[in-house]
Amino acid sequence: MAGNSRRQGAIRKPGTKKGQVVGSGGQRRKGLEGKGPTPKAEDRPGHKAYRMANARDRKDQARQKKADKPELIAGRNPVVEALRADVPATALYVAINIDIDDRVNEAVRLAGDKGISILEIPREELDRKTNRAMHQGLGLQVPPFQYADPRDLMAVAKDSGQTPLFVALDGVTDPRNLGAVIRSAAAFGAQGVLLPERRSAGMTAVAWRTSAGTAAKLPIAVATNLTRQLKAWKDEGLMVVGLDADGSVDIDELDLAADPLVIVLGSEGRGLSRLVRETCDATVSIPMAAGVESLNASVAAGVLLAEVARRRRLAGRV
Repeated sequence: MAGNSRRQGAIRKPGTKKGQVVGSGGQRRKGLEGKGPTPKAEDRPGHKAYRMANARDRKDQARQKKADKPELIAGRNPVVEALRADVPATALYVAINIDIDDRVNEAVRLAGDKGISILEIPREELDRKTNRAMHQGLGLQVPPFQYADPRDLMAVAKDSGQTPLFVALDGVTDPRNLGAVIRSAAAFGAQGVLLPERRSAGMTAVAWRTSAGTAAKLPIAVATNLTRQLKAWKDEGLMVVGLDADGSVDIDELDLAADPLVIVLGSEGRGLSRLVRETCDATVSIPMAAGVESLNASVAAGVLLAEVARRRRLAGRV
């Protein structure tokens, strides 16, 4: 046995062959079959887009949870303006030992006339309730905002007897911009404002304060899908015009101003989303002096709405 050079491990068993067995039982064919279309990046758990989408969803859920809680409008002027505008309120908080002026007296009187509870609390507690905002000793508690249905906006426009004019926001996330847009919309004759359900500012105390109470006079609706709602309004005869720095026409050439109209404002950074831009019948830009890049959403909205109101007055469509 010592002279046998064959290794024991190399001995084959009788009836076996080296290499692949003939026939694979269909395994090769199955291996070559496609597995269907590749899922989108945001649907693949290991992808960065998936994690970012989940983070956005968690942020939206947190904002919605916060929106379900009462808000506090802080500051003497905002509180008085909100009370004058009949903003629904449940309590007026007055800091103990504050300096009394005409605004404090008016706030207390208006709250009493409306049957709103008036509570004196230590300044430290008011600091906490307002997240240390500049409250000047006054805070007005308002319940969660009650949004309208998009169909309600059309009903309001028809009841007004005026040519429909709505403002839609596409991804505006700053509540101060939202409040300012609502104020401009009310000032220039719009019958309602439309917000997307996701990735948008909501009617927080900051938005209430910036709107100076006009949010109580103007219906604000939420659309599950902004693009779908814009298309539905187009089917009802409205024209959709998006405000865009690279618009197809500038504001001086906006001949659609006197028609039933929806003005769409894009987000502060990205502007109009692709699907919304493709839905627009026209995009309009605002000519500006050289060296100025852009206006923020609320200022641009005020400029465009003022021009639409001017053209409607000339056309007798107000």
